[in-house]
Amino acid sequence: MNIDQLRTYCNSLPHVTEDIKWESDLCFCIGEKMFCVTGFSSPVHISIKVDDTVFEQLTQQDGIVPAPYLARYKWILIKDVSLLKRDTIEQLIFQSYQLIKNKLPKKIKDNLS
Repeated sequence: MNIDQLRTYCNSLPHVTEDIKWESDLCFCIGEKMFCVTGFSSPVHISIKVDDTVFEQLTQQDGIVPAPYLARYKWILIKDVSLLKRDTIEQLIFQSYQLIKNKLPKKIKDNLS
């Protein structure tokens, strides 16, 4: 998956916005909350939120580590998205999107509908 494919997939999800934060990170958000963060360098890497079980499983794999600054919130850093199949990456991104969306305040969720 390259950066264009990543952008296309993330932007295909309902109500997603994208923004540049910290001068060099492309962030995909739902309700102004990040669910996927990447940079513009190669190889393509992403940080996403996962549930507790997936966090423990994935961080045991080479090239997947707890995300700096966000690990306590169960975010992982996939250092190279080519380590996983594209459909697996998309599934993990969607799960991150759902986890973040589900924690949004009711007022924000209502405005998304």
